[in-house]
Amino acid sequence: MTIRRLALVTDAWHPQINGVVHTLERLVRHLRGSGVEVCVISNEGHKTVGLPSYPEIRVAVDPWRAVAKLRAFNPDAVHIATEGPLGMWVNAWMRRRGRRFTTSFHTRFPEYLSARAPVPLWVGYAVERWFHAAAEHTLVGTHSLIRELQGHRVGRRLAYWPRGVDTDRFHPRHRTGEIFADLPRPIWLYVGRIAREKTLGDFLGLPLDGTKVVVGDGPERAALEERYPDAVWRGYVRGPALASHFASADCFVFPSRTETFGNVVLEAMASGTPVASVPAPGPIDLITPGVNGALNDDLHLACTEAIRCDRDRVLASAGEYTYQASHERFRRHLVWSQPALEVEVTSPSLASSQQ
Repeated sequence: MTIRRLALVTDAWHPQINGVVHTLERLVRHLRGSGVEVCVISNEGHKTVGLPSYPEIRVAVDPWRAVAKLRAFNPDAVHIATEGPLGMWVNAWMRRRGRRFTTSFHTRFPEYLSARAPVPLWVGYAVERWFHAAAEHTLVGTHSLIRELQGHRVGRRLAYWPRGVDTDRFHPRHRTGEIFADLPRPIWLYVGRIAREKTLGDFLGLPLDGTKVVVGDGPERAALEERYPDAVWRGYVRGPALASHFASADCFVFPSRTETFGNVVLEAMASGTPVASVPAPGPIDLITPGVNGALNDDLHLACTEAIRCDRDRVLASAGEYTYQASHERFRRHLVWSQPALEVEVTSPSLASSQQ
């Protein structure tokens, strides 16, 4: 049966600015454009509180109110994207009633929790095992991360869901000399959240000729900006200006060791800009050394190798990661719930049907 009504439950949504929000926003736009009615169940309309170490990320303190919206929408399928209060509450509500749903793994919750609080990794992974245990499919961005999650016994049916990139928005034609005018070349660019888990200091401390440019914001910016005043700090950049930053840089540097995918890696490659990264899950699946960048635990060595890549080959490597392919793969992994959330499943054939 064709799924026409999808409830997407996510604690990560506007006004947050991060890779998860961008991924889900583009997904919703595509699904709606293809005839699927999507109800986004987010923090909007809820009482929220900022996370202690990341106040710009707010979470619901009344997640039970999401159930009323879910029931009123009466979806064909439910996808729970995040492990925040909304995701946890709807997850528990669905499984208590024997409802089928899917989840996705976007963020290294156990590692991020341990980095901000005295919580051992095993506790975080116990939470992940509970969260994904009842899902029909858990969608994961890379094959290397699938293998890692299997080692942690997270998820009973892991499904490959690579992200896509907007190759019209991010393209070498947006390259311009104006964005980095008067800055010494080469330009080493970072785009993303400025948070502890991004280990941005590993990049900013490198002895590289030229200029390091940082686009984005986050709780670590003030401390890092004070520590590395020679870097150029651009803050949040959006739209055509962001595309020009990607296309006009000489090398994109991605120092995070805790990534699950790395949308910005694809955006750099679609712009023709090679990527230097440590071999973390995500980049390790996207970067072909010598073709579109370099991978090395020695980030300085990765930078010196990546910048020599041919930009035409970098651009060509991004061609397989289209929005269309990514979004259609997501749609195929959805599972049918019930025609009415108030009715228990009585038909095995209906419970097993999926699109």
